[in-house]
Amino acid sequence: MNLHSINFGKKERVLNYACQTYQLSRPNKVGAVMSLIRKCQPASFEEWKKWYFENAFTDSKKPIKITSETLNELGERLYSKITEIVIPEWEAAFRELTLQDCIDYIYNLTINRTYDGYVREKSVVNDGLAKIFTDVIFEESDPELDHAGDIDYIAKINKHAIGIQIKPVTASANFGSYSLTERMKASFKSFQEQFGGKVFIVFSLKGEIANKEIIDEIRSEINRIKEL
Repeated sequence: MNLHSINFGKKERVLNYACQTYQLSRPNKVGAVMSLIRKCQPASFEEWKKWYFENAFTDSKKPIKITSETLNELGERLYSKITEIVIPEWEAAFRELTLQDCIDYIYNLTINRTYDGYVREKSVVNDGLAKIFTDVIFEESDPELDHAGDIDYIAKINKHAIGIQIKPVTASANFGSYSLTERMKASFKSFQEQFGGKVFIVFSLKGEIANKEIIDEIRSEINRIKEL
C-alpha cells in the first residue's frame, strides 16, 4: 500500500496541538472530509485530490467553496498562531515549570479531576436527565463493554437503550462545533447496532446541562424507540 501522508517528525506535535486548539481542520473549515472521500470512492490519490477541490464546501450555515487557496490560507493562519501565540506561551511555561508542578499535575489528573468528573456526571444524570425523563432508567455503562470508554451512561427504554456521553464544556470551547473522532463514530455506531438507540453528547457546566437543545433530541429518540 502506497501511503501519501507526510511525516513532520518532531514538528508533528506542535502542528497537531495548534491545529486542534484553533480548530483549523474542522468540517466548517475544510469540509466533512471522511464523508466526502466515501462519496468519491477514489481509485487513486490524484482522483481524490481532484474530486475534493471540485466538490468540497465548508460545513457551515453559509457553505463556502474550498479551493487550494483556502487551504493555503489555513496553513498561513496555523503558522501565525504557532509563531505569535503557541511558541511564546510554551517558552514561558518551560521557563517557569518546576518539579513540584509535575508532581502536583499527576496528583491532580489522577485524583482531583477523576473525582470532579465523577461528581459532574452524577449531577448531570441524577439531577438533570433522570428528573426530565422519569420513565427512563439511567445506568452507568458497563466497563467491560467495547464502547464503555466513549459512553458514560445507558438509558434503558423497554428492550432498547440510548447512550449518554458527558463532557465538561472545557472539552470544547464551542460545543456546537465539537467533532467526533473516527474511533468514537465507530463506537457510537456499534452501540446503536447493539441497543437500537443513538448516543448523545451532553456538555456539563458546573454539573448542569450546558447544551439544553440536546434534551429535545433525546426526547425525540426516546419516543422513536418506544414505538419500536
